[in-house]
Amino acid sequence: MTFHSILCRLPLLLICFASCARASDRPNILWITSEDNSPYLGCYGDKQAQTPNIDRLASQGIRYRNAFANAPVCSAARSTLITGMYASSLGIQNHRSSVAIPERFKLYPEYLRDAGYYCTNNSKTDYNVADGRNKIWNESSNKAHYKNRKKDQPFFAVFNFTTSHESQVAPKNGKSTFRIPLNEIQLPPYHPDTEAIRRDWANYYDQMTLMDKEVGAILDELKSQGLEEETIVFYYGDHGGALPRGKRNIHDSGTRIPLIIRIPAKWATASKARPGDWVSEPVSFVDFPATVFSLCGIPIPSQFEGRAFLGEKRASPREHVFLYRGRMDERYDTIRAVRDEEYRYVRNYSPHRTWGQHYSYPFQVQPSMRSWYDEFVAGRCNDLQSAYWKPKPGQEFYSIAKDPFEVDNLIELSTQRFKDPANGESARRFEKLKGLLRTEILTTRDTGFIPEGMYAKLAGDQTIYEYAQSDRYPLQQILDLADAASDGRVENLPLLMESLKDPHPVVRYWGATGCLILKEQSSKAKSLMLERLQDDAIDVRIVAAEALAYMDETGASKKGIASAIAEGNRYETLAALNTLDFLREAGKISIADAQAMVRDLKLSEPADRIPKYLLELK
Repeated sequence: MTFHSILCRLPLLLICFASCARASDRPNILWITSEDNSPYLGCYGDKQAQTPNIDRLASQGIRYRNAFANAPVCSAARSTLITGMYASSLGIQNHRSSVAIPERFKLYPEYLRDAGYYCTNNSKTDYNVADGRNKIWNESSNKAHYKNRKKDQPFFAVFNFTTSHESQVAPKNGKSTFRIPLNEIQLPPYHPDTEAIRRDWANYYDQMTLMDKEVGAILDELKSQGLEEETIVFYYGDHGGALPRGKRNIHDSGTRIPLIIRIPAKWATASKARPGDWVSEPVSFVDFPATVFSLCGIPIPSQFEGRAFLGEKRASPREHVFLYRGRMDERYDTIRAVRDEEYRYVRNYSPHRTWGQHYSYPFQVQPSMRSWYDEFVAGRCNDLQSAYWKPKPGQEFYSIAKDPFEVDNLIELSTQRFKDPANGESARRFEKLKGLLRTEILTTRDTGFIPEGMYAKLAGDQTIYEYAQSDRYPLQQILDLADAASDGRVENLPLLMESLKDPHPVVRYWGATGCLILKEQSSKAKSLMLERLQDDAIDVRIVAAEALAYMDETGASKKGIASAIAEGNRYETLAALNTLDFLREAGKISIADAQAMVRDLKLSEPADRIPKYLLELK
């Protein structure tokens, strides 16, 4: 065997060596996950919460003040966890997608199994990863359990509770009493005060108490098995809270999670913190797999983008976390953010879309969502409450300590500049976080600027990750253009118009998007946009068609959308259906016209969640 071949096999040899170690030398790992909840827990200072079991775990473990899901929805957050990489690097950041990743990138349970761990998942998967990569566990079902392992075999086990999921927010029929009286519920300032909203909040806290009992049962079982001192326990939420403006939103309400880790005395040196301590350093999901490998003595794969924050391979603490969102359910929205201990900076690359797009699912299952929207339509919301239903600013900047609900954007909306330059520290941090966000996007070769419908044509025989890592993806040019487009300033129109003639379809897409954001102000680009209705890239046609509706070209707009529906793949069709809906809302296309354009269309997920009035002819 040559020296080179030995080096190539070294990671595998190290894993095999780790698997030969005695089970008692390696900790078991238990992950307990609750869905759709921010730190609505007594141990996090929430006075409305009743969560004694999790509070007890916190007294025995360490609590993280600044823990985050990198994406504010389940599948994209879980995609980040399962790969140890940012979902936006791999092209799997869109909710409920199926995208191939490089075969050489194993998912974390595969590495753990190679190292001798018995790995169970109870029971969520939906990792957005194609090619049957969900079959990675020893057991993955609602009956999966670590008790089925071999004698003395270490385990890694996930238990995922849906009791706090958004589908459980609404009170069941007949429920009229709640632990917290409705008049005592403390509402966030962005929610109007309606009975439906109070009922959903009160019921949600009841669900959190039920979830706490489930967590307690898992912890009691671990103790009864004599495994408490052999097992490192993680408890965390899979992303932010289930109530409107929680899940799907990039703010703390959608991304900040509770994270409690209990480390037995045997492995106490894994952390500098001690039981009952708070830890302030920012951590995020991308760091979790590297941290587990560090605790278990397993080499951290070179492709992992996370940093271990516990164990022998603990890295220097992060100063910030990187956050992202793409399509969620049937609605597209491209947002990127960074958050440190004190501030959040957000870049909205779709400022022409509202925070509160009409997602069919929460409108179906949450009376609070419907109530809030009805209050807005009726004109009974104040400016703060109305903002959720209006187009977003291009940039956001919040001081978390002063503004924990993130409702006072410190960016002047008319100029997109910092409001108070006299405040030197805040201005300095604004510029720093803005620069850090750009660095994160460029360093990770963020795929989120590529329309989902373009993946297959651009990548060809490669994965979208491999394409984005190559020179074929001119990301710096695209990012500069996306920044200019999302600023929504008419002085950027010459750059946008020039971009409409670029040979690269993603560049043309962002040029067209900038014109759409400007709407009537981009009328000088009309002839170029009419040309783009024949674009080879259907996503470019769709954006051009929507923009042209604001340039008195409704007929051309409808033809462009119709061609996209007729010729597009499932994601291009979905983008076209969204455009129909937005133009219907804007009064540019009638409901009858929209329905006629989709009369014979056969849809599949995620397109079939488009509002039913487009599909049901009267």
